[in-house]
Amino acid sequence: MADDLRLPFAALPDDAASDADIPDIGSPEESESFDIAIPPELEGERLDVAIARLASLTRSAAQRAIENGGALKGGKALKKNYRVSRDEIIRFTLPPLTPSDVEPEDIPLDIVYEDGDLLVVNKPKGMVVHPAAGNYTGTMAAALMWHCLHESASLSSRGGDIRPGIVHRIDKDTSGLLVVAKNDRAHNALAEQIKAHTASRRYEAICSGHFREDTGTVDAPLGRHPSDRVKMAVITDPRRFSRAAVTHWRVISPLSCCSHIECRLETGRTHQIRVHMDYIGHHVMCDPVYGMKGATEKAEKRYSDLAKGQCLVARTLGFVHPMSGEYMEFTAPLPDYFRELLRIWGGEDNE
Repeated sequence: MADDLRLPFAALPDDAASDADIPDIGSPEESESFDIAIPPELEGERLDVAIARLASLTRSAAQRAIENGGALKGGKALKKNYRVSRDEIIRFTLPPLTPSDVEPEDIPLDIVYEDGDLLVVNKPKGMVVHPAAGNYTGTMAAALMWHCLHESASLSSRGGDIRPGIVHRIDKDTSGLLVVAKNDRAHNALAEQIKAHTASRRYEAICSGHFREDTGTVDAPLGRHPSDRVKMAVITDPRRFSRAAVTHWRVISPLSCCSHIECRLETGRTHQIRVHMDYIGHHVMCDPVYGMKGATEKAEKRYSDLAKGQCLVARTLGFVHPMSGEYMEFTAPLPDYFRELLRIWGGEDNE
């Protein structure tokens, strides 16, 4: 990873497979090293506590990494009980996931399209895209490995053994379309389209409240939340690491206490739509991390068992086929829970 990184990008807890582009992330079976800048609120804290919070690790995982020489200052290894100072820079190395951490699993896949170079998969809500902290089995990567093994097919090696064929990803509790590469040439071409913002990715969401305008754009950089390791946040402090993030939205239809909207991504950052919508005062309904609050809290809690997470679907995916040069676009059907909530919130006063 780049030497100027101040906070890690790939290490999230149980929601590790997020709505993020993957091309800029290092190979998962290699150790990942980055610089961590100690924020003012952690001054005087133990090193293991600070690392756990800033790198989104459990404290025990942070301790193991530190004990293995994973935290350096001026090239010298630090102890886990070392007390950190404000603005201090710690070089931290995440221990790698190894190929033995993922094995093929016989898990059904909803394959929308497949040819010799790629697959388009409609990922269900609740499935993690690839192994990460807290989610080592039941992943889409494991299901893809099983599928290709029994179809005498292959997956690209660019993502390594942990992310075979994975070009981009979406949150565990977001359903929808993903393109998967079967060879490195296809992977490189697809990743370049995502990086250049020429691939089309459109989501549909149910968001709290009613929008004053029919369309809009959120252009706000995202980074790790300064105090909550589960969250991402809009970062305005230039001293904190962030990445540019742009989301275009339009209202499809107003509902009783919320709105059905479409979001088009220019970038694909972790939790991008969820954070951006919350930032402008219209959080994604039933989102256990950024939602369940305000005027719609009662309605969200009432139907949280039906939604089982945020009301967000990666519905449309378009790209130029890496071999034929043909533009291809796919649209997934709205999940049953989503259609049911549109019916409920379209016909009831839940405020």
